[in-house]
Amino acid sequence: MSLNRRQFLILAGTAGGAGLAFLAHQALTAGSRSPSPVVATSPESPSLAETTQVVKTAIAPKGLFAPVRGDVRIVVISDLNSAYGSTDYEAEVHQAIAMIPDWQPDIVLAGGDMVAGQSPSLSTAEIQAMWAGFDRYIAAPLRQAKLPFGFTIGNHDASGAVGLQGGFLFANERDLAAAYWNDPRHDPRLPFVDRAKFPFYYTFQQQDIFYLVWDASTSQIPPDQLAWAERALASATAQGAKMRIAIGHLPLYAVAVGRDSAGEVLANAEQLGAMLEKYKVHTYISGHHHAYFPGHRGKLELLHTSALGSGPRPLLNSSLPPYKTLTVIDVDLGSELTLYTTYNMQTLQVVDHKTLPRLIVGPTGRVLRLDIQESDLTAAEQTLTYTPS
Repeated sequence: MSLNRRQFLILAGTAGGAGLAFLAHQALTAGSRSPSPVVATSPESPSLAETTQVVKTAIAPKGLFAPVRGDVRIVVISDLNSAYGSTDYEAEVHQAIAMIPDWQPDIVLAGGDMVAGQSPSLSTAEIQAMWAGFDRYIAAPLRQAKLPFGFTIGNHDASGAVGLQGGFLFANERDLAAAYWNDPRHDPRLPFVDRAKFPFYYTFQQQDIFYLVWDASTSQIPPDQLAWAERALASATAQGAKMRIAIGHLPLYAVAVGRDSAGEVLANAEQLGAMLEKYKVHTYISGHHHAYFPGHRGKLELLHTSALGSGPRPLLNSSLPPYKTLTVIDVDLGSELTLYTTYNMQTLQVVDHKTLPRLIVGPTGRVLRLDIQESDLTAAEQTLTYTPS
């Protein structure tokens, strides 16, 4: 069978496997931080001397597998927090933040749950202390490295859950989150297109990629926010960009054990996915499930991130142990291709995508691994049904 687009991306991102990532990496000496040039030449050129050379480099922190840098490099982290009220972070979070500048990303994205709120027992002082801890250990180092930081609000940051009277159940947490992010000292260095409702939902554009962030801290995205999202994606700015990426805390479909029930995924996933596809959104990035799975539903790619903080979860349909992750996305804008290199942050090894389930079936639908198409499924896979975890 011919190598389709998603298969190429997965193979290229597999540690030590065939494909561009391997070819780019084999020139690196073990443990070296120095980037090695990879020269791409046009097959139509009669000689190297007449060829326009495009030099790309393989870059990573010292001692780690180094993927070839794309036109744009994105580092994705998510679910950084620990126990309710915690003001510090686990070792993998500290290690990741220290390492991130050495991947030389253009931007860092976070899938939510940056602090450990969503508890009525937390006082204003305790919530402010959590955000101060976040700033000290995560935001300030990224600002010092001059790295833009795009993020979505998670349920533990500022839950959008509403009570019977229609008010926010965690209004104080939302007010304090807004106060933190709108403080000029905490500037995330984002080129905003629309920040009227920042930090809950907003848009920005960087290096010809249009980013839409919505408030998916609960399973329900309100109608007015959905109308805003559709207007934003339909805009000339969004449609004029070379790529569109959406970010929200809850995913469209369940992928993790213990997160496969109502309220743990976005309601009306089919309609939301169809809207994102309609406006040619390339990828939807989510957190919350604490399990890594690079998938797709139709043409929409779905990056489910694992927790970098406490509580990684096992995948549905899998016997793999849970692990914490950080994902490097290298984007080729010309072809609109993305290449994932995902590190198990407990071992610092690259995740072999071929070890992940070929598909995951949840209560509201199935998600195929990024390199798998419907036509690739076996008869048994076609009839696989959801079994509650």
